Amino acid sequence: MRFRIKRSGGTPPFPHPQTPAPAPAPTRRPVEPEPVEPEPVEPPLSPHEIALIRASVAVVEPLAADMTVYFYAILFARYPEVRPMFPPGLDAQRGRLLRSLLHIVDLVDDPENLVRFCGHLGRDHRKFGALRAHFPAVGECLLASLARYAGPAWTGELSATWAKAYGLVADAMADAAEQDAELRPAVWPATIVRLVPRGNGIAEITVRPHMPYEYAAGQFVSVETPWYPKQWRYYSPANAPREDGSLTFHVRAVPGGSVSGALVHHSAVGDVLRLGAPMGDMVLDAAVSRDLVCVAGGTGLAPIRAIVEEVARRDGRHQVELFFGARTGAELYGVDDMLRLAQRHHWLTIRGAVSHEYIPGIRGSLPQVLAEYGPWYQHDVFLSGPAPMVISAMDTLTLGGTSPDRIHHDPFDTPVLSTP
Repeated sequence: MRFRIKRSGGTPPFPHPQTPAPAPAPTRRPVEPEPVEPEPVEPPLSPHEIALIRASVAVVEPLAADMTVYFYAILFARYPEVRPMFPPGLDAQRGRLLRSLLHIVDLVDDPENLVRFCGHLGRDHRKFGALRAHFPAVGECLLASLARYAGPAWTGELSATWAKAYGLVADAMADAAEQDAELRPAVWPATIVRLVPRGNGIAEITVRPHMPYEYAAGQFVSVETPWYPKQWRYYSPANAPREDGSLTFHVRAVPGGSVSGALVHHSAVGDVLRLGAPMGDMVLDAAVSRDLVCVAGGTGLAPIRAIVEEVARRDGRHQVELFFGARTGAELYGVDDMLRLAQRHHWLTIRGAVSHEYIPGIRGSLPQVLAEYGPWYQHDVFLSGPAPMVISAMDTLTLGGTSPDRIHHDPFDTPVLSTP
């Protein structure tokens, strides 16, 4: 058996019948207009142009590592003024540039999601000082890099198509950034007010921003430390918005991770961090069902816990099944806190899983345990944790009939300029 906490008792689902009140007089219902189907948004590129772009990416993808090195080399040589916007080390940066580029290519025939993704990028890039004037330089060097590594496949038609596509992306990013600048700052200084070691290289770090910081439970936030300027790491607050404005992050020190190591091992109360704008669509308002399944692996518990707190703030209007797992029992941190939440809230059920250690009652991977208690096709599902776990859980859910549009998770790739 796996541990399960669910409070029994309480009020019955329906009150006892009472003496019925007199029926109201019938009223004439107003005639409602027929719903109007929204016009589909046409892709800004033609099918032929989309095919050209995707074919060219297939040509250069095997040479992607060399292409991104070349891109940054010519960008900094031609436009040295942009170099201070980037971190000193670019190894991780190059990979993120390619992944973001490939993701944009995947979305070229999905204009709504393309604009949403580019908007996220544009708003996030404000913290680097990126302006509309910088985009032509990046586009020039990107096209030069593509031309060099595409070789004979690079034609005048392909060059014009890429220029058009990049112009659409750059405009969407710049528009989003400029609109965002009218509403809020680019960065928020935040002082560490509490630091609690959780063992196994995990720490809970609570910060209080110096200015109001608005976000939704389930979103993620970029964090910069004073020890590694321009290196940003993304963390999800482990709490719904609080009256005092504080946010708590669950940080695991990753081997070789400069920012996470500094936060876990070197930060102290009183240190000042910087926060970027909140991002992400894995929020409670994305759910269409009253019944929720939440799946958290490792420090992926943070946004799931925030969503559970948000359900509590809304008076428990959802039934929540929470699956929480780790590789070993020692890594299954935060269980006591979640069990206390389940004891207070009848709508919350918790089940655990440990994949790499034999523990009676909670043995198995999260996807295995999820499948055992499923199917979940009538639920909205929130997933957070290591990418392999999330992908495996998504496969389990879709095989069980859960619609992909009911599966919500953080993106696997953070925006272009971030570093670990």
